[in-house]
Amino acid sequence: MAIIGIVLGVAALGLIYWLRKDQQMDNGLHEAEVDHIHQGMNALMNDFNNYQVETNRKITELEKQLEIKTKQLERSQTKLVKNLPKEIRGVIGHIEFAQNNLR
Repeated sequence: MAIIGIVLGVAALGLIYWLRKDQQMDNGLHEAEVDHIHQGMNALMNDFNNYQVETNRKITELEKQLEIKTKQLERSQTKLVKNLPKEIRGVIGHIEFAQNNLR
């Protein structure tokens, strides 16, 4: 009976040693996987930050272009409004001249 106890004890110790080695190997694999995930997340975060910065630059540039175009249109409209009375007088003058020729 003592021999069976010793054999079972040695088998249990061997099994514990094997399971501990297997657990250490699994822990190493999980640690490597977590490290790869961490690197991937950092790369994704950097890409997203670069995208945000690039998008903000483009938005700023478009706002500047829009402001420039708006100012150009305002100047054109102001010029047209300034010249409008002259244009109206010219058209009315042509109409009156044509009516005088028709009579």
